Amino acid sequence: MPSRKQPVIIGVADVKNASKKVEDAIEPLELILQAIEKAIDDTGLIKPVAPDLLSSVDSLDVVRTWTWPYPDLSGLIAKRLAIKPTRRYYTEQHGGDQPAKLLDGAARRVSLGETKVAIVTGGEALASLSACAAAKKLPPPGWTKVTEEVNSVFSPTTRQLKPNIGAKHSFGNPIQAYPMLENSFRAHRNQSWAENHAESAEMYAEFAQVAQRNPHAWSHSGPAHTAESIGTVSRENRMICWPYPLLMNAFNTVNLAAACIITSTDYARELGVPSDRWIYPLGGAGTTDQDNLWNRAELWWSPAISQSLDACIEASAVDQSDIDLYDFYSCFPIVPKLAAAHLGLSTSKGSKPITLLGGLTSFGGAGNNYSMHAITEMTRQLRARKGRIGLILANGGNATYQFAVCLSTSPRQDGLPYPTTAPLPPKITNVHVPKVVDQAEGDAVVETYTVQFNRDGTPQRGIVIGRLRENGSRFIANDADDATLTQLCSREVEPIGRSGKVKVSDDGRNVFTFHGDQAKL
Repeated sequence: MPSRKQPVIIGVADVKNASKKVEDAIEPLELILQAIEKAIDDTGLIKPVAPDLLSSVDSLDVVRTWTWPYPDLSGLIAKRLAIKPTRRYYTEQHGGDQPAKLLDGAARRVSLGETKVAIVTGGEALASLSACAAAKKLPPPGWTKVTEEVNSVFSPTTRQLKPNIGAKHSFGNPIQAYPMLENSFRAHRNQSWAENHAESAEMYAEFAQVAQRNPHAWSHSGPAHTAESIGTVSRENRMICWPYPLLMNAFNTVNLAAACIITSTDYARELGVPSDRWIYPLGGAGTTDQDNLWNRAELWWSPAISQSLDACIEASAVDQSDIDLYDFYSCFPIVPKLAAAHLGLSTSKGSKPITLLGGLTSFGGAGNNYSMHAITEMTRQLRARKGRIGLILANGGNATYQFAVCLSTSPRQDGLPYPTTAPLPPKITNVHVPKVVDQAEGDAVVETYTVQFNRDGTPQRGIVIGRLRENGSRFIANDADDATLTQLCSREVEPIGRSGKVKVSDDGRNVFTFHGDQAKL
């Protein structure tokens, strides 16, 4: 068996098209090509040698873009680069875990000698596409022609719901699901609404400061939002789904791309890549929770986050105390809160940062590709010796898909090669999930909830996940009346744990109303 190789990241780059003008719209393909060219420059190779690196690329992984329905984006990139990689992959599913997952796979293949040079990349142009939609124009003729009809902007926060019990109750999108987790986590920790909201605002204010210092961030040129501006509900910062106002939601309309080049120390040395450009992937791990929130074991906890973090640290042969830098995916405050709580880290004013980018609100939610930017920034900060070891947690879906990777300024401490196999099963199975019923009648208790708001700031709809007192079965329901909707918006009385009645309405939905008392489980 041939000796194992040592994988290293040798080049990274980010590209931002800050213009929102229709005439300046650049499609994801072009942004990605720019990022790859910059990543090659980032290796420090002089021009006569750089083509050797490109011609040696035998693996090209591309994160699926939200912006444009390319049937084979990796094929288009390979054609434009005039390369013929033996592995050419365009991710099949949407999910923010993909950049870390692809990096882990590339590092493993390099270690096994299956890949000589790998490029991992992705990009979005949702800001340009939104500008075109606002002007009622299609993108410029130069954009790649596609067979699928393109006539509207697709947003990952407003996916068409699949027919199921969630959709029956107008529930299932990320803007609704993450608040459900936040509310449950707040109640589990016995926090008041005010304490929880202040925690989120302070954390996101620190994130905003991080983004303001990052030239690749979408919000880099503007003033950073403060805890007060983030936490205060106003016309400009309207409530979306309780308890998150607009500035605690992911901001997806960005034009960003990033690329990462991975090879072995042997080939990096042969090419002449300076060793101070090398950053070592140590290991990675990831798994997936149940797709639908109502099929999860608990709604204040993410076993996929916890298990991915633990398995990544173990697979990387490091102690948690060795980790100096973190970037936790942060589409909504609950994800970095869950990760920080599991690892015993502070969400604000901590000795170790939990974001290097600034989160999807301030840095910008680059579709599935946000954590590619975390990989590039982690590489830069490790090169600058701002730490020795860094951990990135990439998240996707409704806190569904998780993948974590560790990077370092030096090889693995145990002297072993990069892990040969993934340490976790593809899906979480070692937790107990309660029975879920489609139709529910009887005494019940609120397990978690959210309220969706109209654009004018008035509550539109309550969504409750509850349990029947009779047998503990779980159900989904909407509010039965205005009084219930008002109580779900209370900042003083915790709705979680309160008793009520659930019944089936004439249209087949479950509807919930509170009892007059404050009975708890």
